[in-house]
Amino acid sequence: MSDSTADYKIEWDKLPDDFPMEEEEGEDLDRSLLAGALSEILELADMLQGSELAAFKLGLAATINGQTVIKAPDWLYVPSVLPIAPQEVRRSYTPYAEGELPAVVMEFLCNTRGEQYSIKPSYPPGKWFFYEQILHINSYVIFDPISGVLEVYQIDEFGRYRLQATTTNNRYWIPGVGLFLGLWQGTKQNRTGYWLRWWDESGQMLLWGVELVARERKRAERLAEKLRAAGLEPE
Repeated sequence: MSDSTADYKIEWDKLPDDFPMEEEEGEDLDRSLLAGALSEILELADMLQGSELAAFKLGLAATINGQTVIKAPDWLYVPSVLPIAPQEVRRSYTPYAEGELPAVVMEFLCNTRGEQYSIKPSYPPGKWFFYEQILHINSYVIFDPISGVLEVYQIDEFGRYRLQATTTNNRYWIPGVGLFLGLWQGTKQNRTGYWLRWWDESGQMLLWGVELVARERKRAERLAEKLRAAGLEPE
């Protein structure tokens, strides 16, 4: 399958299983924790039970003018992907050949800056250029977990990323996910600082597993207190 954007011939062919993938050495823990926290919430909300895909550092692939380009965002979400065989490992993802375009990609500025904002069109293109001009991904999120600066860009009518304004609750609506994205400060997995969280349309924050367990424990404790007050011993 092929497409064209200005002077670029774009082909959407799934990469062969033995295609050499670059390994990123020294990847910091923060990135994987932030990505895992985003996916965990979606899974607990039953939003990853079908053909959806949420992934950390999964290479997005396209062939531009005969040259294969792979960019691995820190986190991505695809509303619908084609199934793979049970014994197959998804090492990369080519839109159209393997499913829909990602609805959103995210980059976390953990000790590194530069390519996330790069509009370099020549090979290998910068991430910004690749997401915007080649893949046309609707939502692009850039997050600095140290400072808590969150930038959400969405494709405008001219096919360019435009910085979005927050809602009155300082959140951003992510259309392809159907949830609001925002900042949260606290501790999870021994990491204290800024996190990205999801909120539903009613404004309710979706909870992590540990929070759901704590909520259920408090509910059980309140019920036990009511039973004791009524002269009954809870089992």
